[in-house]
Amino acid sequence: MRIGELAERAGTSTRTLRYYESRGLLPARRDGNGYRTYDEEDLRLLRQIRTLQDFGFDLEETRPFVECLRAGHPSGDSCPASLAVYRRKLTELDGLIGRLGEVRDQVASQLAEAEAEAEAEAGAGAETPGPRCEMTG
Repeated sequence: MRIGELAERAGTSTRTLRYYESRGLLPARRDGNGYRTYDEEDLRLLRQIRTLQDFGFDLEETRPFVECLRAGHPSGDSCPASLAVYRRKLTELDGLIGRLGEVRDQVASQLAEAEAEAEAEAGAGAETPGPRCEMTG
């Protein structure tokens, strides 16, 4: 198949495919007329790349999976290098989840403080009204 058909079947652009080719992730085969040609295996490689990118992997992190498929393995994640990338990504995600948990706790604490202050002001019957925070139309 030609580059346009591959792009359409994979749900991407020809520009993206050329970029992947320049990065060595897709083969650069040409027919007698100089047109790029691709086959079902190339579509499989591309689907692996796209799936991993959907999961948050950057393009370079997909390389071991592509190389694993090119080596003839039934799946791109059955090689040691691919497993190592999975391990690194899990460690990265665990760190992000931990940091998000910390930020969430800080926001919840700030909210609790702000609500307590608002209740205290309302209960004290402050003579001077506080600043108006609601939007008016």
